[in-house]
Amino acid sequence: QLVESGGGLVQAGGSLRLSCAASGRSISNYAIGWFRQAPGKEREFAAAISWSGNSRAYADSVKGRFTISRDNAENTVFLQMNSLKPEDTAVYYCAADRERWRFDSSGSLGQYDYWGQGTQVTVSS
Repeated sequence: QLVESGGGLVQAGGSLRLSCAASGRSISNYAIGWFRQAPGKEREFAAAISWSGNSRAYADSVKGRFTISRDNAENTVFLQMNSLKPEDTAVYYCAADRERWRFDSSGSLGQYDYWGQGTQVTVSS
């Protein structure tokens, strides 16, 4: 099970740090992605990190503001979000790649099959 936490209400320009903790399963061999879904919109890719942590990918909309990292010893992946904007308001989900030892930077939702329940991030203007 993947469990996201760290969401909340923040003013524009503020920061939040999201966590994605795995229980009952090790995610150390899997790439992890962060996705978000705003009301009335499709779920979209935000960031991804390889199983080793050596490779990362970001959507253009968050590049330079968000940083993804992981601690395999703690079975946890993080998303540091800085300079938040109202358009970052969404439910944020983490997910694990279907296959071990793979990193596909395309951000395609179809390559992920192990999803958390999401955490709400609201950025006020």
